[in-house]
Amino acid sequence: MPATKHRTGPRGRAISRPPGPFRLWREVLTAYAAPALMAGTAGIVTGQRDLAVAACTSIAGTSAVVAFLVGCWLRRGGRPRRWTLTTPRGVLTAVLVLSTVGAAALLGWFAAQWLPAHTPIPAAPWLERLRVDLPVSAALATTIVTLRWRGATTVSPARHQEMSTR
Repeated sequence: MPATKHRTGPRGRAISRPPGPFRLWREVLTAYAAPALMAGTAGIVTGQRDLAVAACTSIAGTSAVVAFLVGCWLRRGGRPRRWTLTTPRGVLTAVLVLSTVGAAALLGWFAAQWLPAHTPIPAAPWLERLRVDLPVSAALATTIVTLRWRGATTVSPARHQEMSTR
């Protein structure tokens, strides 16, 4: 049986390792690869060719773009906004998810309705998919990136007190 290393603190309790630093490129890569693999596999298994194609284009592409934009906004050049650190994690996530889902839904509507009516682009089934693909992808990417960013960004109680007195 292989030997494993367990780190324990006083009284034999396991010590949890703090999360690693937030790396935006890893988040964007994961935001693209995870939905592409999951939706692509579902499309292949169920025989939905359009889902398999959308998995690597609109679904994964939207996830990667949203992860990049939200990650950049949260980091803000390495100095996060004070309120993003002091707001409860669930509230911060909900605010950002509602914002990105609203923007993605508007973009999906624009692509499905406005483009065929006002440009030479013909109405197509893939345009209709954008109404669902964009908001769902935006919601998942925003939730994951926000929670991972908050997990990697810690504020000590003393720092929290100092920030709230400003």
